[in-house]
Amino acid sequence: MAVVSTIQADLERELGRRVLSIDSIPEGHSGFTYWVGLEGGARAVLRLPPPGARIAGPADIPRQGRLMKALSDAGLPAPPILAMSDQPVVDGRPFLLMAEIDGERIEEVVGTVPDRQLAASAVEVLKRLHALPPAQTGLGGEEPQPLEAEMVRWAWLMERAPSELTGRAHLLGGRLAETRPVPQAPTLVHGDYHYGNMLFKGGRVVGVLDWEIAQIGQPLLDLACLSVVAHAGRAGEGVPGGGKVDVDDAYLLEAYGADPADYTWFLALTYYKYASIFGYNLMLHRRGKRPDPTYETRTTTIVEFIEEGIRLLG
Repeated sequence: MAVVSTIQADLERELGRRVLSIDSIPEGHSGFTYWVGLEGGARAVLRLPPPGARIAGPADIPRQGRLMKALSDAGLPAPPILAMSDQPVVDGRPFLLMAEIDGERIEEVVGTVPDRQLAASAVEVLKRLHALPPAQTGLGGEEPQPLEAEMVRWAWLMERAPSELTGRAHLLGGRLAETRPVPQAPTLVHGDYHYGNMLFKGGRVVGVLDWEIAQIGQPLLDLACLSVVAHAGRAGEGVPGGGKVDVDDAYLLEAYGADPADYTWFLALTYYKYASIFGYNLMLHRRGKRPDPTYETRTTTIVEFIEEGIRLLG
């Protein structure tokens, strides 16, 4: 309670207006996330990095703020930024305050409108995001992430996952390296682009959330993510919270205009990616570093995601 009181007082000072309430949002993982009640009845979302965290990676709240402000200013459906600072001014930490988006989560929307309508809107927004010049994203000073680095990133996690589940991961990693496609022009990449990270209104995407791992990189990473997370029931127990939007890959390919051969490679990489994330988080759980027993239910998913990636690459 003392921390919440400090956050409230510091935020009031930064905003120059009364803050009526601060309530934790338990879904926030990579940063501390709160509902904020503002004078006049408005509600906003406050994000802070964890106390004492190095301001880098998912904890780099100022970077996320710069990105979302650039996207919102460009008319894209990212949360509008009300205030932010890269200085340690709220409980000794940088902060980011976003306006609440009037929208519904995928769990509330699925079944109320056709799945193809949801998919079409998600792809339309994705094409607009990818069309924005990197220099206008707030990340323009960053070097594009090459495919080699993308593969190394997830291989590092895979190596730390329980070995009894990842015995064939090296086969998938080898096939990915052997069949790597020719890179496309780099674009903004969300990195975790799926229906669970969107808000909807009338069957259309009105908000894209959770920009923690965004980068300048290869655009098909996002399209493959949209497919793998929504269709995960075809391999393992799926990606929780990703949304059950049932459209086939051919529909996504046509809507986006992607090359089928390249797309298959990115699908395989995405299965590898999520297997490595689940495996790494399972390791952290078993060692008591980040307890979350739900990862024990994903052991089959890890194995089957690896096998699906191998199957896709023949």
